[in-house]
Amino acid sequence: MFIEQGVKKENPFWKYIVGSILIILASTIGQIPFGIAVLMKTMKSGTMPTDSAGMLRVLESNLSLFLMMLSFVFALLGVFIVIKYFHKQTILEVTTSRSKIDWSRVFFSFGLWAVFTISSVLLTYYLSPEEMIWNFKPIPFAILVLIGVILIPIQTSTEEYVFRGYLMQGFANLSKNKWFPLLMTSVIFGTMHIFNPEIDKMGNIVLVYYIGTGLFLGIITLMDEGMELALGFHAANNLVTALLVTSDWSALQTNSIFKDISDPSAGLEIIIPVFVIFPLLLLLFSKKYKWSDWKEKLTGDIKYKTTINELNND
Repeated sequence: MFIEQGVKKENPFWKYIVGSILIILASTIGQIPFGIAVLMKTMKSGTMPTDSAGMLRVLESNLSLFLMMLSFVFALLGVFIVIKYFHKQTILEVTTSRSKIDWSRVFFSFGLWAVFTISSVLLTYYLSPEEMIWNFKPIPFAILVLIGVILIPIQTSTEEYVFRGYLMQGFANLSKNKWFPLLMTSVIFGTMHIFNPEIDKMGNIVLVYYIGTGLFLGIITLMDEGMELALGFHAANNLVTALLVTSDWSALQTNSIFKDISDPSAGLEIIIPVFVIFPLLLLLFSKKYKWSDWKEKLTGDIKYKTTINELNND
């Protein structure tokens, strides 16, 4: 079972606190180039941005995206080092309960959400053309595709390995059940976005979407006994959105195809994904992958396991 693979007596919860600090330190080191570039630019111009959205507009958007994504490269490397050398686990143990990563699940989830996202953006453009303008510039967009395809999946995978993998198993070591890790990682994942420009623009109600997304990703990880579906969904969500649409108030400023110029408001676009679309996706995944025993997988108790062999022999 996926979450039980990290529940070992030799991995007490204090190790996850120390490991998290090391991962944050690695991420902070990766943010240094972005910070230096912004500082040099603002010193030259003589103006300092006062909010997070302004900070993202200091540099050219492709350069800004590249430097921002570098921190996730360092963070992911930190995650892998902590897992392997501090917790003495394999990366596979923190990824899936299967004997190897099921890439068909990753690509199915990616493709499904990519198609949905593209369809949603095109429908919005068709129904409300006054809210979106054509922003396509061939060369900047080509550079964006190159940066995005390489680095955005690293960013999303980092977040999945931290929350649905490392911390999910870490909180399981603490609580010896499944509901607590599910709720804690969802809340932490959601509140981690509190400094995003969207929060400044639309208010804390947007956290309902982020926490709801974390809960959805946690549920599909526990029900499917691995992170593959979450990895694919998260990569599609961030990559396709970055390529298709940007705005002056979004977390990722990109040379996308469209630019949203509407006045943002937290309404149905917050409620519908969390309370309609995500439940429908859960139903689809459950039918395709024949999920069962929801109560046990999402709320059941956990006993200590010491090795994968013991899990396989149960």
